[in-house]
This record gives sequence, C-alpha cells and structure tokens, in this order.
Amino acid sequence: MTARGPWPATPAAPRATLRRGGMQTTLVVLSLALLGYAAMRLVAMFDTPRAVTSICIAGLVAVAWDLVAGSANPTFTPRTQAERDTVDRLRVVALVPAYNEDDDALRACLASMLRQSRPLDDICVTDDGSTTGDYAATRDWFLAECVRHGVTGHWERVPNGGKRQAQVVGLRAAPHADVYLTVDSDTILDPEAVAQGVQPFADDRVQAVAGVVLTANYGENLLTRIQELAFTDAQLVTRSALSRMGSVQVTSGGLALYRAGVLQDNIDTYLSETCLGRPMHASDDSLLALFALQCGRVVQQSDAFAFTLMPTSLSHHRRQQLRWMRGSTVRSAWRFRYLPTRRYAFWQHLAKWALYAANTGVALTLLGTGVLTQLPVLAWTAVVVVAFNLLVATPYLALRRSDQTVVQRLGVFAVAPLVGLWQMTVLRVLRWYAMATFVKVTAGWGTRSQVEVTAGS
Repeated sequence: MTARGPWPATPAAPRATLRRGGMQTTLVVLSLALLGYAAMRLVAMFDTPRAVTSICIAGLVAVAWDLVAGSANPTFTPRTQAERDTVDRLRVVALVPAYNEDDDALRACLASMLRQSRPLDDICVTDDGSTTGDYAATRDWFLAECVRHGVTGHWERVPNGGKRQAQVVGLRAAPHADVYLTVDSDTILDPEAVAQGVQPFADDRVQAVAGVVLTANYGENLLTRIQELAFTDAQLVTRSALSRMGSVQVTSGGLALYRAGVLQDNIDTYLSETCLGRPMHASDDSLLALFALQCGRVVQQSDAFAFTLMPTSLSHHRRQQLRWMRGSTVRSAWRFRYLPTRRYAFWQHLAKWALYAANTGVALTLLGTGVLTQLPVLAWTAVVVVAFNLLVATPYLALRRSDQTVVQRLGVFAVAPLVGLWQMTVLRVLRWYAMATFVKVTAGWGTRSQVEVTAGS
C-alpha cells in the first residue's frame, strides 16, 4: 500500500433516513395477496401431503410476522429528562481494528467518526500488523485531526492476532468507557449514527444496539446491488422483528454499540473461543450479541446508519459468505446451549432452524419426485418466488440515501427476484457446504491477504 497523503478534504459522509409510508404498505398488501394466491394455485396442482401444506402456511405466517413486527419496531427516543440526561452522560469510545485496509477507505471511516453530531470521547485504532503498508500518513493525519476536534485519539500497531485481539487492544487503551462502539475499518458512519445509536441505552435493560449497515459501493455492479438489497432487507425485516422483542442475535460489525461490561466482563472468553480445539475468531459480532443477550436486551436502532464496502467480485463474495456461514453454524450451536430458555430469542432461533429444515426437505422432495419439472408448476413457482421477494424487499422503498436517486433506489428494488434466485441456489448450496465444513472456520481475518475493495469503488 502506498501512502498518498496529504489528501484533499474528505467528502461529506452520505446520509440515510427511513420514511415508511403508503406506497410501502400498498406494495406489502399486493405482494402478500399475490404470494398467497400463487401458493394456493401451486399447492392445488399436485396432491401434497397435509404436512407440506402446513409447512407452506407456517412459512407465510413467519414472513408476515416479520414484516408486521419489523415495520412496527419504533426508533427509541428518551421520553423524560432523566432518560436524556442518562444518555448525555455516557462516555462513548470507538474501537477500530484495521488490517490490510485501503488507505482512503480507512481515512474516510475515521473522518466520519470525527464529524459526528454527538462527538465521540475516544477513537482507538489498532493496526493489526498489516502487511500491505503501515498507514503512516493516515496515522499522522488522524492524530492531528483528533486534537483539532477535541477527541482523544489512540493508534497502536501490534503483531497480527486477529480482529478480536485488535479490538481488545483498543479497549485496554480506553478502559473508562460506558459504551463501546465497534466499527469496521471500511465503514463510513452517517453523521447522526452515534447520536441515534446511544438512545436505547436510556433503558437499563438494553445491553447492545445494532445499527443499520448499507452498502457504500452498491452501484459498482449487479453483485453489489444484490448484496445491498439482501443485506438491508434482512436488517429492516427480520432483525427489526427481533428488535421488537429485544432479541437481536447479530449486531453487525459495521455499526454496533455495547455497554462496557459486555466486552470487559467477557474478554477472556472472547479471545480464547475455540471450535473443536481450533482457535475461532470469526463471527465475533454474534458472540458479543450472545454475551449481551445473556444479561439483557439487544435491539436495533433503525435510524442509526453506516455505509460499508462490500465485495465486488464473486471470489471475494464467496469467501466472505463462507466465513460468515461457518461462523453462524458454530454460533447457532452456542445459542442453543447458552441462550436462556425463558427468552424469546431461544425459541425464535429454534423455530427458525425447524422451518429451514422443513422447507429444505419439501424442496428436495419435490425435486426428487420430478414435480418441479412440470411447466405449469415451474411457472407458478416462479410467481411465488417473485412475489415473496418483492414482499420482503418492500422496506427498501422506505429508505432514503443522500447518494442515491429515486431511479437508483427503484433499480436496486428491481433486483429482488434475482436476490431470491441467488439465495435459493448459490447461497443455499454454499450454506450446506459451510455447514459441512464448519471446522475450517478461520482463525484470522480470512479475506484480507491483500486490499480487495478500495474507496474508489
């Protein structure tokens, strides 16, 4: 990596808001009606066992619940002066691990932190022994900017030990925090991200808050558009529904906040986790969420946004997905073992896997019997897939990004059928492979042997 400083002024960070309205509601109703009708026509075409029909109905009910509960998930705002004072007193420290990151992407990340409407108290950057450069110019710029903004800046370079180790280095540099903000080094924060993200901590029961992470380079190609829609809808539908119950199970590394005790009380476990005797450093965000769920609520603040770089090539996308899927396989076992059975999160997790297994069994049965090779069945199956994916994608229409026009937003929404096809085929097979090979879960960064996505994207 070649240092390029001094740089011109960093452009203002993009902004995002959610504006739910009548258009989204209308599309939800129409898509749900089309989905129900197409599903009934499909089932009527062949003599299905009652169990298959029941599984289809259960799937529709699950989707409807997520949409309704997710859309009803309010943004938390302190209601009393005492709650506002509680939030204002919180000392917030950002932890930024960096390894083989694009110089400009890292600088944009740090600049967005320094421009928060609610200033951070400390920003702790840990260079985890990068092999593509030493960020010397970026470091000097950052420390000077921290002084100018009145923020305490920390910069450490340590031997490579993985993302978790890098985060803990930052934590130990600033142990006085009330709340730790975790951010990926290729992520740009919305100027209101911190101000919005800390609001739920007015409730003493809340132990962690997830933000909404959008794709910064969504316009690069078709793959990044698919990732933008799939990733955003998963947060605005499934995760929003879980937030309603205080049971969010993954707090994305791009933007998440934790009460200090969640990290400080679990450092040894966080650093020493193993899978069948092998060090495991993947799925760190879901492990922190599990720590938080064991002692309180984990919610999503849907007005706290961040923008992150996503893979632009199939090779990078495949490796990222395998890393995530292998980590989630291990984490799922941990949830069954450690989530309190009295909590909604445990039972939702159990129901999710039961429904996934049932749906997979139905699909394989229909393929094996040749039913899905019949042209009318294929046609109505396509209608079901399109209607289903338009339905779960409707929350994207409520999103407003300052770096996106109406036409561009509709262009992303239009790839919804492709998202469904990608998930049903490529990602489903990839998940099966990841589940079968979960022992290969990486102990390192996994996808960062070199700079793979740049800020220029």
